[in-house]
Amino acid sequence: MKTISKTIRSSEGLIKPVKISVIIPCLNEAENLKELIPYLLKNSDENFSEVIVVDGGSEDDSKAIASSFGALLIHSSITNRASQLNLGARSANGDILYFIHADTRPVSNFAQIIRNCHQAGKSPGCFRYRFDSDKSMLKINSWFTRFNGVFAGGGDQSLFIDKNQFFSLGEFDESYVVMEDFDLVRRIRQKTDFHVVQQNILVSDRKYRENSWLKVQLANSVAFCLFLLKVKPASIKSLYLNLLK
Repeated sequence: MKTISKTIRSSEGLIKPVKISVIIPCLNEAENLKELIPYLLKNSDENFSEVIVVDGGSEDDSKAIASSFGALLIHSSITNRASQLNLGARSANGDILYFIHADTRPVSNFAQIIRNCHQAGKSPGCFRYRFDSDKSMLKINSWFTRFNGVFAGGGDQSLFIDKNQFFSLGEFDESYVVMEDFDLVRRIRQKTDFHVVQQNILVSDRKYRENSWLKVQLANSVAFCLFLLKVKPASIKSLYLNLLK
């Protein structure tokens, strides 16, 4: 299998530490951004590059909050997560892109873990996760995220990837409104290995609170089956959104 370069060399031939750009797609995420951006900055190091928030038309204080905490704010004319993530990637200065949802909290040493994975040739990759809930069914769901199988690589697990490799793969497919993460991971696996870091990030259970465990499971299962059957992204979107709030 092919792997990405483990080091970055300057024009003088000196090895430079790789820098990480965190990219957050956003739509009305003011309360989450109040927590996430300071958390990321607090747990960064001298080789951390930036936090990029790509807003898809928020009507709350998301944009003001992102700017107030020093994040690079990018305005997207399209409310589409794939498009927003691509915009963020194109503006990133880092060597590694780390895509994460606003309602997710990475482990405190996320930057060092990602950098170590990169240097060990264990990138691209994602993290296993646990929910911010004690409900038994959600504990079962999160338990399965430790496995590097066909279901690995969903957006809740976040994703880190070398920037050059991301662009060589053709970025996220903007025709997808859901399943854009699995589509990219599928293309990654066609070129190289994909890895699951065995440390839990924290994921919000709000989708399950707003719907129900059964509804979310049904919607996810239908979307994934249609994705595997190569059904058009617009049809997947329509069925998925009809099943969930």
